Amino acid sequence: MNDSIWLDVALAVLGGAIRVGTPFLFVSLGECLTEKSGRINLGLEGVLVLSAMAGFGGSYLSGSAWVGVLLAAVAGGLLALLHGLLCSLPRVNDIATGIALMLLGSGLAFYLGKPLIQPQAAQIPAINLGMWSDAPQVQAALRINALFPLGVVLAWLLTWALANTRWGLIVRMAGDSSDAARALGYSVNTVRVLSTTLGGFIAGIGGASLSLYYPGSWNEGLSSGQGLIAVALVIFARWRPLHCLGAALLFGGAGALGPALQSVGISAGYHLFNAMPYALTLLILVWTCSPKRTLQGAPSELSLTK
Repeated sequence: MNDSIWLDVALAVLGGAIRVGTPFLFVSLGECLTEKSGRINLGLEGVLVLSAMAGFGGSYLSGSAWVGVLLAAVAGGLLALLHGLLCSLPRVNDIATGIALMLLGSGLAFYLGKPLIQPQAAQIPAINLGMWSDAPQVQAALRINALFPLGVVLAWLLTWALANTRWGLIVRMAGDSSDAARALGYSVNTVRVLSTTLGGFIAGIGGASLSLYYPGSWNEGLSSGQGLIAVALVIFARWRPLHCLGAALLFGGAGALGPALQSVGISAGYHLFNAMPYALTLLILVWTCSPKRTLQGAPSELSLTK
């Protein structure tokens, strides 16, 4: 196999990493913010599916992809708000509630989204960063989702805000020591509900990316477990928003490897390569949660650490 073919594969994986990784980026950033406040949301899969349906429906009915993105974010925020409120009740477990909300969100999306399986909706525009090249492969690889730069900016903004603002200090305090937060007069439940809601709002944008860019349609198997994978991704990123960006691209590249090889005529083991993101998730969980490598960087109040 000559060098030009390997270059085509590398470019295809690069383009695919951005394309496939964009939903991972937003969902992981949303969950990172939620977990920083000391709450875990395993209902992300339901948030992702419901927001994808709401985004597609909004775009289809309004004719504007950006209206769809906004509705997707609102739908994700509302479901996350419900999760936050339920988890604020006495003797309610975050993980069990998250699983229930995952089923609720998925069920609502499947029921309300039945009429949306066939129609076509306005799509999120792409940004062409490869116009400087005459090579079609370069142009295709650098044709990126318009939401991706927003996700990069959001990762930087969350990193700065959590480290340098009073709001970030309060969120981290609620996640690391609820007693200290209460001693300073802050309502831990309020902080966690607001953080969970904002995290769901951000994750909802990832759902819009699924239904309005890639694959760009609505169907009941759209998310393929990406919401649950995002929880593992946050652990891998050590609860750091900027590391979530790198982890999302890594997972996106793993998901794009199979199609990239198939595009140059290598079809052997195609389905095996399609399982790469799931295998990577398992490896990451084993590696990061081993006795020699504990949950470094995890908020002390998080359910995972108790």
